[in-house]
Amino acid sequence: MSEALIEIVDYTPSWAELFRLEQQLLTRVLEDWITGAPEHIGSTAVPGLAAKPVIDIMAPVASLAASRPAIDAVARIGYLYHPYKSEVMHWFCKPSPSFRTHHLHLVPQGSQLWRDRLVFRDALRSNQQLRNEYQALKHSLALTHRTDREAYTSAKGPFIEQVLRAQGGAA
Repeated sequence: MSEALIEIVDYTPSWAELFRLEQQLLTRVLEDWITGAPEHIGSTAVPGLAAKPVIDIMAPVASLAASRPAIDAVARIGYLYHPYKSEVMHWFCKPSPSFRTHHLHLVPQGSQLWRDRLVFRDALRSNQQLRNEYQALKHSLALTHRTDREAYTSAKGPFIEQVLRAQGGAA
């Protein structure tokens, strides 16, 4: 998979509307597989937080096996499947690996990953100090790992785990 450069930009209020529009489309396309409303996750879901300008969407499914046909369904609206962490989710990007506007994560509802992502998002939404710390970390890591998304993501792990522990999560 081709790698895009990591670019962190200031929070953009239109991210919420971009999510809402995509949520409506995905709800229609995925109606046979999702068990609830798709959620806006990741940094673009946190007002005031600088982020990579990619809308992260997590849609709840009953199971990965049962939602396998959804891979073809979302391909018809431009999502490209990649077997990233395939033991816990179906992962997609749109429109291409080198230029991403959206990530889609089909995640079993109620799974540890489902819970952790919502807990982390909500912690950032409710705590300005956490947002500031996470934003500073992201800016630093984006410089260090400008061309390596996997290293960038991995390096955020200890901070995320610390927040989840403080919130009573499983990390």
